[in-house]
Amino acid sequence: MTEIRFHGRGGQGAVVASEIFASALFKEGKYVQTFPEFGVERRGAPVQAFLRFDDKNIVLRCKVYNPDHIIILDSVLLRTQDVTQGLKPGGWILLNSDKEPREFSFPNFRVATVDATGIAIKYKLGPKTAPIVNTAILGAFTRVAELVQIENIYKSIPEYVPIRIEDNIKATGEAYEMVRF
Repeated sequence: MTEIRFHGRGGQGAVVASEIFASALFKEGKYVQTFPEFGVERRGAPVQAFLRFDDKNIVLRCKVYNPDHIIILDSVLLRTQDVTQGLKPGGWILLNSDKEPREFSFPNFRVATVDATGIAIKYKLGPKTAPIVNTAILGAFTRVAELVQIENIYKSIPEYVPIRIEDNIKATGEAYEMVRF
């Protein structure tokens, strides 16, 4: 079983990102499970989403404590919480950041970065002051982790994103190409 934990803020699309990724995995014949954990339900509040998948039925029913990979939609969260808690050695940490991966110190983990915020702003995904970065971050993660085909991410976006579908698909593709690791 592979487990992924998403860290973001309300309004960035962490929950929708986990749902899109789960849908893409399901299209490839995987058993999937995804669900959110909210604190205060408001825009800007920290949010986590959990995803697990396997080739066989999943009976585990709890949040992800020891993820294989972590996706961070807002790198400011690095200052306020231990987002790497429980991450398995060798796991990927994907950060929404315009910095290079080597600028982050995470011993025992692999780090990748993508400027998902800049890409979301370019495609007008949400307001400039609070861009929705979920589809861009998924494009980057798809390339980094090689767990699902990018075509299935593209096919899953319209199921969860009701507006600007083509722009979300373009943002996904651009992030797939622009991720640094």
